[in-house]
Amino acid sequence: MTPPREVGRSTLGRRVWGALLRLVTPWRVRRRRLPTPELPPWAKVGKKRLAHIQRVVALLEEWAEAMGVTQRERTRWLHAAWLHDALRDAPASRLVGTTHGAAAADRSAQEGETDRGVLDAVRYHSSGYAGWDDVGKMLFLADFLEPGRRSSRRRRAKLAARVPRNRDGVLREVVGQQIRQRLRAGRPINPLMLDFWNSIAASR
Repeated sequence: MTPPREVGRSTLGRRVWGALLRLVTPWRVRRRRLPTPELPPWAKVGKKRLAHIQRVVALLEEWAEAMGVTQRERTRWLHAAWLHDALRDAPASRLVGTTHGAAAADRSAQEGETDRGVLDAVRYHSSGYAGWDDVGKMLFLADFLEPGRRSSRRRRAKLAARVPRNRDGVLREVVGQQIRQRLRAGRPINPLMLDFWNSIAASR
């Protein structure tokens, strides 16, 4: 049996050692964990829409891991993903004169969201936006390439696999494809999408 005096020394030693470790541990290791993003309580989404959002989130998590982004940036991506279609299934009367993305961005701002990159990503996720930072670009890609979409699944999967290595190249392919599809169908092209294409084409 260990003598009482030795137990006291051992306990004191552990306390001192623990205090020293806390002093010398880098702040990056001890920093507060960021909260995990989730669907906001004001969201109006059905089961299919929720499944789509979850696939977008999962794809962004996969890319964030492969690209080695910071925890803060990963959280921004996921926050935008949970918000982007939060009002997609809201009654049409709530979306008069606006889009579901803009409505979700406005509601998020009312609830206290201040990250302009996240708000712009949500607001313009259907059209693209030349002023986006990485959050908007990643959300745009994940929304288009998530594996639940039925058309061109094999091609989408190949593009998704390339994103961590060549994000900007895949982005140009995706935006170019969307513009060509609209032209073939005789549909108008949103000026925001044209501005977005010009901005990413010029950055080659």
